[in-house]
Amino acid sequence: MSTDTVATPPSIAASAEPPSGDGGSVVLRCTDLVKRFGDRAVVDDVSFSIGPGETYGLLGPNGAGKTTTIRLVCGLLVGDGGTVTVAGLPVDRRAVDAKRAIGFVPQDIALYPDLSAAENLRFFGALYGLRGRKLRARVGEVLELIGLSDRANDRVDAFSGGMRRRLNIGAGLIHRPKLLVLDEPTVGVDPQSRHAILESLGTLGEAGMAVLYTTHYMEEAERICDRIGIIDRGRLIAEGTSRELVSQIAEHDRIELVASGDLRAFAEACRQLDGVSQVHVAAEDVHLLATDGRRLLPRVLEAAEPLGVVVRSVQVVEPDLEAVFLHLTGTALRE
Repeated sequence: MSTDTVATPPSIAASAEPPSGDGGSVVLRCTDLVKRFGDRAVVDDVSFSIGPGETYGLLGPNGAGKTTTIRLVCGLLVGDGGTVTVAGLPVDRRAVDAKRAIGFVPQDIALYPDLSAAENLRFFGALYGLRGRKLRARVGEVLELIGLSDRANDRVDAFSGGMRRRLNIGAGLIHRPKLLVLDEPTVGVDPQSRHAILESLGTLGEAGMAVLYTTHYMEEAERICDRIGIIDRGRLIAEGTSRELVSQIAEHDRIELVASGDLRAFAEACRQLDGVSQVHVAAEDVHLLATDGRRLLPRVLEAAEPLGVVVRSVQVVEPDLEAVFLHLTGTALRE
């Protein structure tokens, strides 16, 4: 039995064409967003904007506030403060015109498993007001974009997980939104499907579509995002291109060790070494942020020996987004 769930787009639009609004050079503008659950601020004073043809990556670990932020963007949650505009139009739960400009791709599969790929796209296209020849043409265009033209008439419950993910994205694209919002669209898919998804998304910016992409995979953010916002504990703590973010810690390397033994004691010993600025332990992994990691490595290994810690593998990685995140938050991204 399929476990796929069915979701309706944020609004059922009377027209397939998104409104022009007065957004100028900004498609999405978020200003001072706040969302609390009880006494906890899940989104805390978050501001950013995305221009036409730009892919913006919201990067952070699970629980950082990414999904809540995009639900505020799409008008699926009511915020406790701040504003969102899409194509110059304010977004709230009743903002049909603004939502018409958004394509939302949720993390959960939002398809009918007993319908074919083409039937699913026709259904969602009809919800957005597409009809007749225009709908048929758009279904064909989207199937080609997501690489499923040869499976157009096959039922979704016969698809692999990666194919369902691609069709899920297609449902968000069917009405040609000005802003496409994707919530971790490659979670749980095989490498080949991930590559196909990223290839498809790479063409959207060329067509002028703005993309908000949430992920906790560094390599995806580096590959497709023009700018990246790092979010942690509900706050946007850094923003810029990948190169700009990495330049903040240009002199630091990341030392990754897989080890067994008293890793807490080992981490504490590493913290005492000159040149080590951050140490993080997760399961059997120990991550250090250090100046000139290759020079420091022998001293790190020496610190393990008297504690009975057995180091099974070591890797020294030059500055990258993972190191930036460790530097800014004190935790590893994939936590």
